[in-house]
Amino acid sequence: MKYDISGFLNVNKPEGCTSHDIVLKLRKSLGIKKIGHSGTLDPFASGVLVTGINEATRLFEYLSSDKTYLAEITFGLSTNTDDITGKITGTTENIPTLREIKKKINLFCGKIKQKPPLFSAVNVEGERAYKLARKDKISLDKLNEKIIEIYSFDILSYENKKLKVKIHASAGTYIRSIARDLGKELQSLAILSSLERTKAGKFTISESIKRRNYRAAGKSRRHQRAGQNTKRIRSVCQTNTANHLRLHAH
Repeated sequence: MKYDISGFLNVNKPEGCTSHDIVLKLRKSLGIKKIGHSGTLDPFASGVLVTGINEATRLFEYLSSDKTYLAEITFGLSTNTDDITGKITGTTENIPTLREIKKKINLFCGKIKQKPPLFSAVNVEGERAYKLARKDKISLDKLNEKIIEIYSFDILSYENKKLKVKIHASAGTYIRSIARDLGKELQSLAILSSLERTKAGKFTISESIKRRNYRAAGKSRRHQRAGQNTKRIRSVCQTNTANHLRLHAH
């Protein structure tokens, strides 16, 4: 069945699929072609993926772009992807203590310079970095730094080389890079071993829908009202009052 709706769906992306896979599932479930998302999550990551349907795809730029993550960083090894899915490129027995880690956390707060992972979608001389990385034709020194902002970086636990943290960051922040760079600052090695996005702007994990509920979400009255209100939403967004709308509830 085809649904004539416009609005946002806050999807809880599971591990093991790409963000584009979610878009394809939504198109099939709702019978709607014009669907996109506001920010990619790596296949091994899970959590909030904000998707826009029909006219709402034009409104992404008006949404708050900050993100909050629950992440696990594992010390003692490095990989070519800076996460658990990659090929191991190094190991070390130099594992930092919690006290040592706490001393370095402040280096990753506020506005900082960050280099993306080799396996990322940034452009390098007209080609995606991950394509060059697959051919071993790129190194980290060839990637440009960019300014990102870490609003908060909280340690939740540390046990068996695994550091669990909560990070609130600006758009464009690579949590994989934070893991990699934290390891270097501690004269160790580290990778990102798990990642869950718990919040994207006003969209929260507690209000997200799971894959089996896509069709029901499309049929709900709340999502049909989103279609009726899309023009009003765009108008209000353009007057810079988007934060007063419960966009995530559509």
